[in-house]
Amino acid sequence: MDTATPAYDALCARHLRLHRLGHLQAIAGWDRAAWMPPKGSEARAAALAELAALLHGLRTDAALGELIARAHDEPLSDLQRANLREMRRDWRLATALPSALVQRRELATARCEHAWRTQRPANDWAGFVANFREVLAVAREEATLLAEATGLSRYDALMDRFEPGMTSAVVDRLFGELRQWLPGLIQRVRERQAGERVRVPRGPFPLEAQRRLCERVMRRLGFDFDAGRLDVSTHPFCGGVPEDVRITTRFRDDDFLGSLMGTIHETGHARYEQNLPREWLGQPVAWARSMAIHESQSLAFEMQLAVHPGFVPWLAQALAETFGAQDAFAPDNLQRLLTRVEPGRIRVDADELTYPAHVIVRYEIERPLIEGEIEADDIPALWDAKMAELLGIDTRGDFRDGPLQDVHWPEGLFGYFPCYTLGAMYAAQWFAAMRRERPDLDARIAAGDLQPVFDWLQRHVWSQASFWPTDELARRASGEALNPAHYRAHLEARYLG
Repeated sequence: MDTATPAYDALCARHLRLHRLGHLQAIAGWDRAAWMPPKGSEARAAALAELAALLHGLRTDAALGELIARAHDEPLSDLQRANLREMRRDWRLATALPSALVQRRELATARCEHAWRTQRPANDWAGFVANFREVLAVAREEATLLAEATGLSRYDALMDRFEPGMTSAVVDRLFGELRQWLPGLIQRVRERQAGERVRVPRGPFPLEAQRRLCERVMRRLGFDFDAGRLDVSTHPFCGGVPEDVRITTRFRDDDFLGSLMGTIHETGHARYEQNLPREWLGQPVAWARSMAIHESQSLAFEMQLAVHPGFVPWLAQALAETFGAQDAFAPDNLQRLLTRVEPGRIRVDADELTYPAHVIVRYEIERPLIEGEIEADDIPALWDAKMAELLGIDTRGDFRDGPLQDVHWPEGLFGYFPCYTLGAMYAAQWFAAMRRERPDLDARIAAGDLQPVFDWLQRHVWSQASFWPTDELARRASGEALNPAHYRAHLEARYLG
């Protein structure tokens, strides 16, 4: 041990232990979603609640606060100071919450999420909301305590856990601008596409063949199967730890695009995790920077790359080789299929252009929900009104494909939804920066060379982890903080160009 930094070294040892215990927590959570038999639910919820309390106790140990204060005066490198900054942030947020509340949250969300798996297909809003009220009560308590610790509003305090430094005032401005131009763009694109003939692929699409296709595409996108795997869950997600990344998707034999594009999305998350700096692992500075940056990786893969006209011919060939030749798999038809704009009820199946509207609906409900301006029973009517306003869709009576469709609220993940659209904005900004650096980028993708994309992301995002605050990371990567103009320019170029 370097005796010049004893407090800092002690902190690193503590966080390495937290990382290893968190590894077990992550894999147990993945197993609950992917493989656990239904009758294991209550026992697993109790076990995870116990583990959450143990981890919380370690993260809030008073000795950590003393070590953080002493380490501040030690001769640290820039990397060590960045790590100490993230340690201080984690400790401050953890100490704002009592252990009993952390356990209550784990139990409430586990029960709600497990019941949601059967309540959603049954369209059972009444059954869901009975469990959800406790999740909401816990989230509001958390929000109040975190707001007191940070000086933020209650909703901002929850969002800050996912997107440090982001506030609802900024989100309101960004989403307010989106509301100004997005509906008109959707209408213009739909009018333009009205005369296009799009051939729909003919199924069925055997589930095992879909799995092989997904794994083939994951390999093409650089996923390391020696450090991760693909499984099935009710809601697709990327979990685990950088050393062992777990992707899940869901299959239907009458549709392959949902599982394929969902898998590509999660592969973007996984590549980020698998390429976080291994020499820093176990320390907060090695964590992914934020969830908007994380979503920028999934959307860089799913929307910027997989729908790129230069990548689609490879994808078309892979489809033909997996399911047999069809006219629908012709590259030009597949391109039209992947860029078809058609408002629908399901967020994860939404096209690139209508997707932000789904995010706005959720944000405009969950923010007043956490602030106490509305209650759980108000959600369905608000959902119906906002879906009608933003997408022109009548969702009355459809809870399954309405407010029950996402896992986020059952799991208490309030404040996460804005990160999807912020991530789409960042992804467009990354590709604009790539093209400035590599004017031949689109030609390289068309030639089958994806390495320039991966190399840029590795240098500017993956290898940086949490070394920089988000705005500084964006400036160093692209020359500016988040600028939504790149997102609008990308959408207009792809759909009207």
